[in-house]
Amino acid sequence: MTTDAKPTQTARSRLEPEAMPRRDFLGLAAWWSAAAALLFGFLGAMRLPKAAVLPSPSKKFKVTLPASVATGQPYVPAGRSVAIYKDGANVYAISTVCTHLGCIVKATDSGFDCPCHGSKFAKDGSVLKGPAPKGLPWVELKHLGGDIFLVDEGKAVAAGTTVIA
Repeated sequence: MTTDAKPTQTARSRLEPEAMPRRDFLGLAAWWSAAAALLFGFLGAMRLPKAAVLPSPSKKFKVTLPASVATGQPYVPAGRSVAIYKDGANVYAISTVCTHLGCIVKATDSGFDCPCHGSKFAKDGSVLKGPAPKGLPWVELKHLGGDIFLVDEGKAVAAGTTVIA
């Protein structure tokens, strides 16, 4: 007497989908992957005519120093990271970018304060309190006549370099 259990097949419902063979599934997956790669490649190529960088303002700019700026008070042009000081007949410019991590320092009556990590700088840009490793750099300033000056934020000069207004 044999007791072999024969697998019984259950009747499939007509609403049940047919099982897809593995080979067909892999073929369709390859076609869909190729189509997705072509689509993303086309979308990437469509971005090429458009520049990927944003225009930034020039490091050189003209500034008119207001007559109302008192001696020893900073004048910070709107949208720029430089402070311009008038010291009698001499005028000089100091960068307002902190030498610690590049934050923009705020001008105060005593000098500059970094809002990010607490560095303090004197009016001449020297470090009063760290963590800034060195003082604020002085930037090139040229007198163009009258109250008009040309500031070059990209060119550092020796501390104490002034121009006569």
